Amino acid sequence: MRVSKIFLTVDAVIFKSVHNTLYLLLIKRKNEPFQNAWALPGGFVDEHEDIDVAVKRELLEETQIAIETMTQLKAFGKPYRDPRHHVVSVAYYGFVSADVVPKASDDAKEAQWFPINDLPKLAFDHDEIINFALQKIQTK
Repeated sequence: MRVSKIFLTVDAVIFKSVHNTLYLLLIKRKNEPFQNAWALPGGFVDEHEDIDVAVKRELLEETQIAIETMTQLKAFGKPYRDPRHHVVSVAYYGFVSADVVPKASDDAKEAQWFPINDLPKLAFDHDEIINFALQKIQTK
């Protein structure tokens, strides 16, 4: 039997609404893989860290945005979704007020809001995660 490591990450799908337009928060990655590509804020869960805590920590580290309430969406774990390892990501979504401005830090080169209908090309499988989140919020 072959034993391989599976890594756990979290991704934050953060929305805001301004004048009836829905915006999505993205970060530009500082590091490989997908260096300089746009992605959802997120990252690896630390050892002995709760995933609900990890997603809020990663969001704060990369964008300086603190959020109290986030809802778990789903786990995404297709093999090869991350070129480094077999990585399973637990995605969360949340909403912030229209006046929230991100400030890139940690391993985010930039952080900015994009209209949901005008997103750039995304790293990893983040388009799939975003589409799932949009379906979820439209049914609520």
